[in-house]
Amino acid sequence: MDSDAIDWNEVWKETLEKQLESNRNVDCASIWYSKENARRFWRMFQDEKSRAITEKRIEGMKLSPNSRVLDIGAGPGTLAIPLAGRVAHVTAVEPSDGMVGVMRENIGEFGIKNVECVHKDWEAVDVESDLSGPYDVVFASYSLGMKDIRASVRKMMDASSKYVYLYWFAGETSWDMHSRKLWPLLHGREYQEAPKCDVLYNVLYDMGIYPNVSVFPFEHVHRYANLEEAVKDFKSYYNASSDAQEAVLRDYFEGVLEEDDGGLVQRGWSTRVKLWWEKPN
Repeated sequence: MDSDAIDWNEVWKETLEKQLESNRNVDCASIWYSKENARRFWRMFQDEKSRAITEKRIEGMKLSPNSRVLDIGAGPGTLAIPLAGRVAHVTAVEPSDGMVGVMRENIGEFGIKNVECVHKDWEAVDVESDLSGPYDVVFASYSLGMKDIRASVRKMMDASSKYVYLYWFAGETSWDMHSRKLWPLLHGREYQEAPKCDVLYNVLYDMGIYPNVSVFPFEHVHRYANLEEAVKDFKSYYNASSDAQEAVLRDYFEGVLEEDDGGLVQRGWSTRVKLWWEKPN
């Protein structure tokens, strides 16, 4: 490699470290250590529109009834639960206590027998001892908060016998936009975005991986019974703990939330990217 070439893995790592520093060393996964937050996340994806989007994402992967699947950053089982009924096995890796707890509750509630939970951060997972691979399909759906993304992708390749799918973001998201406005008011510093898919693509390219790429807009809706419920939720997202910070959030989102069917909704948007490839024989 040319000595002057950009090390895109370092760009990814440095951008994530700057984001963590701007967030007072609280990473995004910490939001989901609360079971209450994890349950709210699960409920957010159970309406008809969200189920249709989930179905479309599943249909977009090369799966069969005999497939063995590895879901990295599985959350409360948003994809693992519906996947279980149409493949042979799912291993769901998830680091957050709250998410794992809700996922296990969901597995029990739906009587699912073919989902195995691995309560670990992906970067700490050992492919040989922690997983029951190899897997026909390995995917990480909006769960790429890994500092060493190159090593993490290599590990995905080690676990996969056929396909790898990565889902991430392009450009500014609605939460980036809100955070850019709120961070100086809440924390006295500028907001730092997470690295986006341009950096990810270049990491893959330098690894000799030339993925298929599709880009699509996405709108999501958070529903709340009232402003107090919304502010309680936002305190986790925006790392706000003091009364003064809570007041900032209340004033800001009072002008953002929309009334809908007796409650309040926050409409958000993002441009999302699917990158996938077949592992060479």
